[in-house]
Amino acid sequence: MIEVQHLYKSFEDKSVLNDINAVFDNGKTNLIIGQSGSGKTVLMKNLVGLLNPTSGKVLYDNRDFITMSKNEKVMMRREMGMIFQSAALFDSLTVLENVMFPLDMFSSMNYKERVKRAQECLDRVNLIDAQQKFPGELSGGMQKRVAIARAIVLNPKYLFCDEPNSGLDPKTSLVIDELLSGITKEYSMTTIINTHDMNSVMAIGENILFIYKGNKEWQGTKDDIMSNTNEKLNDLVFASDLFRKVKKAEMAEGK
Repeated sequence: MIEVQHLYKSFEDKSVLNDINAVFDNGKTNLIIGQSGSGKTVLMKNLVGLLNPTSGKVLYDNRDFITMSKNEKVMMRREMGMIFQSAALFDSLTVLENVMFPLDMFSSMNYKERVKRAQECLDRVNLIDAQQKFPGELSGGMQKRVAIARAIVLNPKYLFCDEPNSGLDPKTSLVIDELLSGITKEYSMTTIINTHDMNSVMAIGENILFIYKGNKEWQGTKDDIMSNTNEKLNDLVFASDLFRKVKKAEMAEGK
C-alpha cells in the first residue's frame, strides 16, 4: 500500500499540488485522472522520487520514502517497476535483452537464470516469439507489452504506469488494460496508472483519484463514478456522448 499524506509541491512561487491525501491499495489498479496540467504527472514523479515534495509524506507500507537515506531509496527503487509513456526501450537491444536489462543491473542471477526469467515475463505478455526482434520491428502495442514485461521482471511490489495507452488504438488499449489488471492481481502489486483514457477508467478503475488544478477533488471506484454528483468529474469522464448515455441509462434503471 502507498499512502500520501498532506503532500504539497510548488515550483518557485507556483503551487502545483495542494494538500493531497490519498491511499493506493495493494492488489488493485489505482488510477490517477485529471485534465492536462492538473498535477497528476507531478504527483507520480513525487511518488517515485523523481521530484521531492515541498512538504508532506509518501509512505510505502508505512515507510516514509521522503526521509529515507540515499542508500535506502536505491533499495526502495528496486521494489518499483515503471512503464513510461513512450515504452522507452533500447533500440540497439533485442526484445529479450531489453527485458533482461534490469536483471543484468540488479539481480544476482547467472546468465541462464536471467534468460529464463525474462522469457517467463515475455510469455506472460504473449511475446515469447518476438524475443529476438528489435523494438523497431514491433508495433506500438507490442512495444508497450515488452515494457510491461521489463517492468515486472524483478517482481516489483509497486508498478507505476504513465499513460500506458498513449498512441494506441482502442483494441490494443484494451489488451494493455487487461494485462495490467491481470498482472496486478497475479503479483499482488500496488499498481498506479496515470491516464487520460476514460475507457480504462471504466474497465479497470478499482480505485480512482481525480485531481483538479492541483487539488484532490474526488476518490472512489469505477462503480462510484456512475452515481457521483461531482460536476468537474462528470465533465471529464462523461465528455463523450457514449459515456453520457451509459450514465443516463444506469440512472434510469435506478443503479
